[in-house]
Amino acid sequence: MKRPHGWGQGGAAVQFCRVRSVAEAVDVLSRWGSEGRILAGGTDVMPQYLRGESAPAALIDISGIDGMQGISDVGGATSVGALVTLRRLATASLIALRHPALSQASAAVGAWQTQTVATVGGNVCTAASSADTLPALLVSDAQLTLVSKSGRRRMDLGEFLAGAGATALRPTELLRAIELEPIGERCAEGYLKVGRRSAMDFAVVGLALRLSVTPSGVVSGARIAVCGGTRAPHRVPSAESAIVGTRLDDGRVDCAEAGAALASAAAPERTEAARYRRRVFGGLLSRLADRCVAEISGASG
Repeated sequence: MKRPHGWGQGGAAVQFCRVRSVAEAVDVLSRWGSEGRILAGGTDVMPQYLRGESAPAALIDISGIDGMQGISDVGGATSVGALVTLRRLATASLIALRHPALSQASAAVGAWQTQTVATVGGNVCTAASSADTLPALLVSDAQLTLVSKSGRRRMDLGEFLAGAGATALRPTELLRAIELEPIGERCAEGYLKVGRRSAMDFAVVGLALRLSVTPSGVVSGARIAVCGGTRAPHRVPSAESAIVGTRLDDGRVDCAEAGAALASAAAPERTEAARYRRRVFGGLLSRLADRCVAEISGASG
């Protein structure tokens, strides 16, 4: 395929490869290596290409591959194909039941037009610092299945994210599926974001929380992950450990210590934007914790 005049890098030619199977995809990737770029929904790849920020020799279209668009239960875990769209994640009953934070985060990405074509695999591999879905995937302990001609490997999402816009994906590898741990009994989770103007904006701050509470009212487990700023989305162990073991007070979690730890660890930069994020994190954590406790209490009552 040739770019029309004035498109991308001054009209230079780029090879367009449409593949129909995983085997064909990894074969093409093995030939192009770092000069190839995977194309699925195209919501990240094409704007970068058109702006001249990316100049691949080949665009490898995987959107027609069967077997990468399903959501299913696999031995108690939730398996999500890399080509599942964000709109499907936002509306699928299995995701809403088992992974409500992911459902909410997917619904917060842009408009429905974007959600209809953007894929979860694209979100993961682009690794944008503002990616709403990544904190929700992190609190679900997302495990990635990566395939190449030499075989497959499994990697924790937290290890895969190597920095804002950077991952441990090898040039000849394809992200095939993501496996998630569902919420358990007396457990709830959610996602909240703060954008500049509306829900269609990139997240200035996004926070996902998975919370477990014992029948006696003690926080027995917490997973906290954030996005926004200059770092890749990540979990915040210091905030998690600060909230675990606290006892509910009149049906609420005391998030003061955890909120301070979260603000300090998640926005350490000395900038005005970082100072704003530090002010916002504590409030988001408290709101989500209250919501999770109310859901757990309602389910057990």
